[in-house]
Amino acid sequence: MWTFVGAGAKRFEESRRNMADVMASRVDWIKAAVAEFRPEKNCVVTQDGKTISYDYLVVALGIQLDFGKVKGLAEAVGKNCVSSNYCPDTVEMTWKYLQDLKGGNAIFTFPNTPIKCAGAPQKIMYLADDLLRKKGIRKDVDISYYSALPVIFGAKKYAATLGEVAKRKGINLNFRNHLVEVKADSKEAIFENLDTKESKTVKYDFMHVTPPMSPPDVVKGSPLSDCGGWVDVDKETLQHKKYSNVFGIGDCTNVPTSKTAAAVAGQAGVLRKNLLAYMKGLAMTGKVFGRTMRLVSVYRIF
Repeated sequence: MWTFVGAGAKRFEESRRNMADVMASRVDWIKAAVAEFRPEKNCVVTQDGKTISYDYLVVALGIQLDFGKVKGLAEAVGKNCVSSNYCPDTVEMTWKYLQDLKGGNAIFTFPNTPIKCAGAPQKIMYLADDLLRKKGIRKDVDISYYSALPVIFGAKKYAATLGEVAKRKGINLNFRNHLVEVKADSKEAIFENLDTKESKTVKYDFMHVTPPMSPPDVVKGSPLSDCGGWVDVDKETLQHKKYSNVFGIGDCTNVPTSKTAAAVAGQAGVLRKNLLAYMKGLAMTGKVFGRTMRLVSVYRIF
């Protein structure tokens, strides 16, 4: 939804609700973050030092935004005509900067890491193109997409269509390029070609950045993680491969699907079914079949 907030089609307030309003009445809500997993002892340690025991554990920590992994990005994002729809503190700046843009270079990026909602970096680019056309200034703005991927989209069926969309819209596609530095004072973005290792400096008048992402720090290196830092679960049952009373769901796991809300929605029923079966000592028959979905809007329809 934040893509539409950044494109001026939705209000930020529509995207959030108070946690207390959605918390089930029978849940004991512990208002503290997890700092350590101790699955051998069936407990977790919170950031305030409390140890909490469990019989069953579901890990649903999402994915971590790593703005600090790009030199100068953390200091630039949200100002200096640099925005990101992935952050609640900066998503509304996307709309402001697009409204203020009169001409020059508009850059959109995709990092060299797994990310959540992999269609979002393109969605805001297409919606920006549509906005600029409606303002009558598209001819004055050069739009470029810099992606670390070798193709515009992972699925060939849709990659061909999106390639045609980009061509029709006059968008410059630059693959195998990832952002390594932002020089906010001079409005310059430095990209590294992943194949040649050559660097390229690009001037921008507006830049939407999709930051690098990774498993949450508390998961990395924990007994629950695989070699990549993700919660190591069976790709069908969502049960942890080593600790049978631990389950994982969503972006923090190593389930081989795109990290999207649609994927989580598909996993939720499977996890519920299997967790209840495990608690009753029954066979787990729920299976994740790897289906997911991404919405890629190419026009502003709101």
